[in-house]
Amino acid sequence: MSAIQKNVEQTSESYSASFTQGHLALPPAKKYLVLTCMDARIDPARAFGIELGDAHVIRNAGASAVDALRSIVISEQLLGTNEIVLVKHTGCGMLTFKNEDAYGIVEKNLGEEAVAELKAKNLDFLPFPELEKAVEDDVAFLKASKLVPDSVTISGWVYEVESGKTRRVV
Repeated sequence: MSAIQKNVEQTSESYSASFTQGHLALPPAKKYLVLTCMDARIDPARAFGIELGDAHVIRNAGASAVDALRSIVISEQLLGTNEIVLVKHTGCGMLTFKNEDAYGIVEKNLGEEAVAELKAKNLDFLPFPELEKAVEDDVAFLKASKLVPDSVTISGWVYEVESGKTRRVV
């Protein structure tokens, strides 16, 4: 067992010993979802004031609305959320490369068969060169989607990893 696995096991024992919130309902109590990046420097609960059971938190590389659409539809249509808070962040790795770069790294590290799989799946890593424009573009994508009802409130934000502050973009 790895050190990480041991930590998960030990932490689970400690956490579950005093856990008292097993009664929470499946749908989020405050009926919203937060879409943010998987970056380890972001603690969505603390940074955005989310208590256990309040909201869905969807995380992926770059807080991509395109990548999260499946989860967004499930959250809204099956579990009743009616607001989306999209939060990208400063210093995001998605600002640092293009698709061609990612394909090249995969080829170098994993070989031609792996690149062939990427090409067969037509995988887009969804990088972006400008942070605020990426927030605006993802909000516009969600607002234009027939899979997101017009009644859903959508906002776009930037979390500053350097200061812990979150500022509204749109």
